[in-house]
Amino acid sequence: MSVKTDTKSIKSKSLVLQKVQDYTQLIKIRLTLTVVFSSVLAFLIASPGAIDWVAVLILFLGGFLVTSAANALNQVLEKDYDRLMERTAERPLAAGRMKMAEAVMVAGMMTLLGIIFLAMFNPWTAFFGMVALVSYAFIYTPLKRIAPIAIFVGAIPGALPALIGCTAAEGRLTLLGLTLFSLQFFWQFPHFWSIGYLGFGDYRKAGFRFIPAGKTEDAPDRNIGLQALFYAMLLSVASVGPWLLGATGWISAVIAVGVGLVFVYFAWNFYRKFERKGALKLMFFSFLYIPLTFIAFYLDKI
Repeated sequence: MSVKTDTKSIKSKSLVLQKVQDYTQLIKIRLTLTVVFSSVLAFLIASPGAIDWVAVLILFLGGFLVTSAANALNQVLEKDYDRLMERTAERPLAAGRMKMAEAVMVAGMMTLLGIIFLAMFNPWTAFFGMVALVSYAFIYTPLKRIAPIAIFVGAIPGALPALIGCTAAEGRLTLLGLTLFSLQFFWQFPHFWSIGYLGFGDYRKAGFRFIPAGKTEDAPDRNIGLQALFYAMLLSVASVGPWLLGATGWISAVIAVGVGLVFVYFAWNFYRKFERKGALKLMFFSFLYIPLTFIAFYLDKI
């Protein structure tokens, strides 16, 4: 009797663990936390006085829920395509472990709660949160199967977290908010193009056309390397914006330019050699760029 009970208990725990893992995959937990982290840092940079940590928690919850909903809707719309790619085939919807109705219901609930949290700040914050969700899930996601313009479109919701953090702190649209938005917008291109290069074959196999092909259909267009370099250079220049606006000091401006020049180097190396090793280095450094520069801005401010 006890053996049967233990077996049932083990199975029950296993099912719960699997369900937790499925939900973390559905919302793309690591990506979601990265996005929310940039929004919170933007809030800290833009806050005019002492930090209201309750407000930080509300922003975190609102951003987390809205971003999670957008990622869940992305998987709902791409379920059949995810099955065709090795890196996404085991996602809960693609693998059949979760029903579409469940994912849509959860995404809807997270959207409602997330927008309510963001609306607690001001209408601008809720508006940009909704724009980010709709543009990511319902414009960027289908465009990925059509043309490279999807990268430009996707860079907008990708950069909105910084603007959301600033409007939450300042209550209005400001030059600082637009500057941090532009930094995160320019950053998207080296980041996305390096990932696109590495996953080119998998994406093409699944029917995605947002990574342009070169002279032969089995390799990406070399121009994506040139674009990565161009936007990395813009990023390095734009990174002095917070200092020029008086929001931070010259020390963080020097750090941001220095980090930006390292980013330019990796982008140049990727463009010049246009090989997997260079794409990997650019991709990994791109994960560090936003945290390093935004943390520098905040620490220099205080």
